[in-house]
Amino acid sequence: MINETPLIKVSNLVKHYKVGKGRTIQAVNGVSFEIMRGSTFGLVGESGSGKSTIAKLIMRLEEPTSGGIEFDGVNLLSLKGKDLQRSRKDLQMVFQNPFDALNRRKRVKDIIGLPISVHTEMSNFDLKKRTIELLELVGLRPEMMDRFPHEMSGGQCQRVGIARAIALNPRILILDESVSAVDVSIQAQILNLLRDLQQKLNLTYLFISHDLSIVRYMSHRVAVLYQGEIAEYGDRNDLFAEPLHPYTHTLMNSIPNLFLIDEQFSPTADIGDDSQAILPGECRFRNRCVVGYNLEKCKQQIPTLRNYQKSEQLVACHFPVTSAQYKAAVQANTSNIKNQSHIVASG
Repeated sequence: MINETPLIKVSNLVKHYKVGKGRTIQAVNGVSFEIMRGSTFGLVGESGSGKSTIAKLIMRLEEPTSGGIEFDGVNLLSLKGKDLQRSRKDLQMVFQNPFDALNRRKRVKDIIGLPISVHTEMSNFDLKKRTIELLELVGLRPEMMDRFPHEMSGGQCQRVGIARAIALNPRILILDESVSAVDVSIQAQILNLLRDLQQKLNLTYLFISHDLSIVRYMSHRVAVLYQGEIAEYGDRNDLFAEPLHPYTHTLMNSIPNLFLIDEQFSPTADIGDDSQAILPGECRFRNRCVVGYNLEKCKQQIPTLRNYQKSEQLVACHFPVTSAQYKAAVQANTSNIKNQSHIVASG
């Protein structure tokens, strides 16, 4: 059940990496969001957008350059030593590759039992009983506890990873591309399992994916990341019904739709690429934007995340566009390219 009070509060989170002399990569640049208790917060964006870096910062696997992270009102970044170790019980992570995430030399019972042994003084009898309960909870038979990871399928390994993550009754799970490495036929089973566990255990999820359809299925609120910054943020239904940022439109129109026949509309809307240099003070997406590529405001002023009209939907864009407006911009851009090509050819 969703409680409209934040369990996680991320404030102006920044992570920069120094690479070489005087060069810095801005992996995360001023990201803020809240995750409500019992809800699923989706982070979506293309590779390199900063999704996994944010997960590592919340888990304290890496330290931020600046910014704040609160967990249930406690400053997570201030915790050290035993206090930080105790917090691990409440924040757990399910990783992308189920084979790499499990120790191949350990049996399932040892993989699941390790965090329980570290954080509790449970007897061997109770530990075995708890391991069986966890296996059954994620849809695996008790006899699986004596198997090694190489003796199981990818879907079974991911279920073991989930069982390990919930072994200490955490309050939040960070799911980093948790179904991208398993077969499509297994993905739905894992996603339904996660939804069932959320209801049974009152879990809160941070769900990270590049797959918009999966994010839509799992999440209650969604943030769209682009180059370490939030481009758009809002309720799932609002965001998917009427996206506003040109980048969000680009992502959604990149999803193949075999049943959509519209020869007049090309989903390929990027007019440049993000390898082009971004000048100080200009929108990060301008080089790829069909709306603001040549607009002076987009060249001279960085957009801030703000409410769109009177809605709760937030968008970091000077010129938010509806689906119809975006489609018109793409068509106009396509026509311009065709005209320019014709001029070059005839010249």
